[in-house]
Amino acid sequence: MKILLVEDDRKIGQFVKKGLEEVSYVTVWARSCAEAEDAMADGGFDIAILDLGLPDGNGLQLLTGWRKKNLATPVLILSARHEVDDKIAGLNLGADDYLTKPFSFGELLARLRSLVRRHSGQKKTLLEHRGVRLDLLKHEAELDGAVVPLTQREFALLEFFLQHPGRVLTRTQIAEQIWDCHFDMETNLVDVYVAKLRGKLRRANETEPLFQSVRGVGYKLA
Repeated sequence: MKILLVEDDRKIGQFVKKGLEEVSYVTVWARSCAEAEDAMADGGFDIAILDLGLPDGNGLQLLTGWRKKNLATPVLILSARHEVDDKIAGLNLGADDYLTKPFSFGELLARLRSLVRRHSGQKKTLLEHRGVRLDLLKHEAELDGAVVPLTQREFALLEFFLQHPGRVLTRTQIAEQIWDCHFDMETNLVDVYVAKLRGKLRRANETEPLFQSVRGVGYKLA
């Protein structure tokens, strides 16, 4: 399981990250809204732990932005704000659970596992197409049974294609999904990353490429 931890307090961040890694959870620690946005753009997170008081903004605003983008990643708020109104506000804005500080790490872990169980039936965790297999929980890609190492953005890009097989995805759609920005037609960032995926997922004597170019528009997973 891969977790995004958004927490600016150094001691709490180190404590939670260490505890999660001890139970073999991959943990990315972001200390600000900006770092959290960059990390989430890389994709692949199964759950996010979100503090509300951050140095460059409010965690609730961050959460609101994620939900407006239709980001379905489960979010557990971990905050010192313990008033009922604070909890209601967080849950109404799209949080899936709310735990107050100070907290027991055992309870945090139990709540995370509960969230994963609740959401596992709502989101496909295995995506497959023409011998390509993407395991979202293990964060692992395979081609014909062989593991293919991918960077975070390559993984997110492949996930996006596998969610829309046969559909033409424009460069703008890809840029907005993977980089959370509008694509500058003067750059070739999308083309570079699609080329990387093509190279890593190319079979010997391949007759029909997985990723087909649609001139002037974008790409599709054939």
